[in-house]
Amino acid sequence: MATIKGGEFLIKEIKAEEIFISEEFNEEQKMMKEAVIEFIDREVWPERERFENKDYALTEEIMRKAGEMGFLGVSIPEKYGGIGMGFVSTMLVTDYISSATGSVGTAFGAHTGIGTMPIFLYGTEDQKNKYLPLLTSGEKFGAYCLTEPGAGSDANSGKTTAELTADGKHYKINGQKMWISNAGFAEIFIVFARIENDKNITAFIMEFDKENPNGVTLGEEENKLGITSSSTRQVFFSDTLIPVENMLSERGKGFKIALNSLNVGRIKLGAACLDASRRIITESVKYGNERKQFKTVISNFGAIQKKYAEMSAKTFTIDAACYRAAKDIQNMIDDGLAAGKSHQDAELAAFQEYAIECAIIKVYASEVSQFVSDEGIQIFGGMGFSKDTPMESAWRDARITRIYEGTNEINRLLTVGMLLKKAMKGEIDVITPATEVGNSLMGIPSFDVPDFSDLLSEEKAMVAKLKKAFLMVAGKAVQTYGMELESHQQLILAAAEVMIEVYMAESAILKAEKIAKLTSETAAECQIAMAKLNLFNAVEKSASMGKEAILYFSEGDEQRMMLMGLKRFTKYVNNPNPIKLRKIIATKVIAENKYCF
Repeated sequence: MATIKGGEFLIKEIKAEEIFISEEFNEEQKMMKEAVIEFIDREVWPERERFENKDYALTEEIMRKAGEMGFLGVSIPEKYGGIGMGFVSTMLVTDYISSATGSVGTAFGAHTGIGTMPIFLYGTEDQKNKYLPLLTSGEKFGAYCLTEPGAGSDANSGKTTAELTADGKHYKINGQKMWISNAGFAEIFIVFARIENDKNITAFIMEFDKENPNGVTLGEEENKLGITSSSTRQVFFSDTLIPVENMLSERGKGFKIALNSLNVGRIKLGAACLDASRRIITESVKYGNERKQFKTVISNFGAIQKKYAEMSAKTFTIDAACYRAAKDIQNMIDDGLAAGKSHQDAELAAFQEYAIECAIIKVYASEVSQFVSDEGIQIFGGMGFSKDTPMESAWRDARITRIYEGTNEINRLLTVGMLLKKAMKGEIDVITPATEVGNSLMGIPSFDVPDFSDLLSEEKAMVAKLKKAFLMVAGKAVQTYGMELESHQQLILAAAEVMIEVYMAESAILKAEKIAKLTSETAAECQIAMAKLNLFNAVEKSASMGKEAILYFSEGDEQRMMLMGLKRFTKYVNNPNPIKLRKIIATKVIAENKYCF
C-alpha cells in the first residue's frame, strides 16, 4: 500500500524515510535529467529572443524534437508508444523541460497533460491504440477545448452543444472555445460539449485537419502578457462532425474527466515552475557576483543576500513537495497494478487520491515562481526591466501559472473542500483529532521542556503543532457553519493557507533530514537552514491566517481561548534566527555562483 492516503498528512506523523527526494533518482532518471537539461541548453536557452518575438513555429519545432527524444510519453506504457518510466520520471522531465521559457513549458504541459492524459485515463483500448502513439511520438499534438467565454472556473457551465445526427453515426458540435493552448498546431483535440439538456458535459476526441477543417475555424493568436510563443487561440465549431466512437468515456462524464485531468495538470505545473526558479536564482547570483556598486559586488550586500536565501528556500521547498507527492502517487499506481488493476484505473485512482496535494503544490509553486522572478528583476535593478536580460520575460511567463489549471483562489477553496468531502465519506478521520485539539484547549498546557537534541526535532514538533492549528480552525469552522461553510470563502481561504504551509514546510524539513542522514549534518547545513527558514515563514503566516479565521467565527471567552491555543501552536521553544539562516544559505549560493541544491 502507499505509505499515506491523500490529505492524511494532516493527522499523521510522517517520517523522513517514508518520503522520496530528488537526490534519490535512480541511474535511468539521472540520465533522463541530464538529457533534458542538455536538450534545453542546446535548443531552447540560446533562442530566448525568438521565443519572445512570437515564433510559434519554433515552439512547434522544439516540441517535435522533444517527441523524437522520447520526452512526450515518459509515463505512458510502451504498448502505446511511450517509454513507461513512471510518474516520478514524468515530473522530472516536466521540471527541467519547462525551465528556459514558459512558451515551451506551456506547450509541453498542455500536450502531455490535458492533451494526452484524458485519452490514456478514459479512452477505450481502440482509442488509446489509435491516438497515444501519435501523441507520444510528437507526430501529432494535443489540445484541450474546455474554457468558453462564459465558462472559465465554472467549467461545467459551457454552452457548446453536441447533437446526434439522424443516422446516429456522428455528433454535430456547435460552439466556441477560448484560451486553447497549442490550438495553432494541434491535430487531436479533446472537446467538451453538452448533449441535449444533460446536467454535465461530455468529452469527445476530435481530429483536426487544416486541409479539411470540418467546420472548425481558429481565431487569431492571442496577444498575451507572457508565454508569447505558446499558441493560444479561440476555436469555433460549426456543424463539426465527430464519429460516435470518439466519445471519451460515457455521456455526461466530461466534467469528471475535466476535473481529474486537472489534478495531473496541477502537480505537473508545480514541477514546471521548479527549474525555472532554479535558473532565475542562478542568473541572479551570477549577476550579483559581477555587478559592482560602492566599490564592491552587490552580492556582498545583506539586502541582496536576503533575496538569494528566500528565493532558494522556497525553491528547495517546491522540490521537496513535488517529488514527495509524485512518489506517493507512483506508489499507489504500483499498488493498483500489483492488485490487478488496469494501468488507466490505477493512475486514475492515484490522481484522485492525491488531488489535495496536487492543488497545494500548484498554488505554492506558482506563487513562488512569481516571487522568484520578481526578486530576480529587483536584483538586476534597471537591467532587470530590460528585455536584454532574461528576468522580465521570466516574470511575465510566471504570471499565467497562478491562473491556468484552475486559479489559485479556486485551488485554495478546493483543498479544504476536498478534505471535508473525504471526511464526510469516512475516507479520512479529521473529526476525531479536531475534537481532541478542541478539548485540549480546556486543559492546562505542559510546561515541561522537551528534548530537542535530535536533528530538526523541534521543527518537526512545530509542524505537528501547525497541524493542530489547522484542525482547530477547520474543526470550529465546520462546527459553526456545517454545510453552509462553502459560502464563507474568506474563512476557507484562511484555513487553506495554513494547510498549504503545513504540507510544504513538512516536505522541506523531511527532505533536509533525509539528506542529512544520507550525507552528514555538516554536508546538509544549507538544506537544514532552508527548511528552518521556510518553517519560520510558515509559522508566521499560519499565525496570521489562523487569527483571521478565529476573529471571524468566534467571540468572547471562546475567542480568547482559541487565540491562546493558536499562540501555543505557533510558538517555538527555541526561536530560530532567520537572519543567521539566510546568511548560511546566501553564502553557499554566492560561493557556488549558482543555485546548487
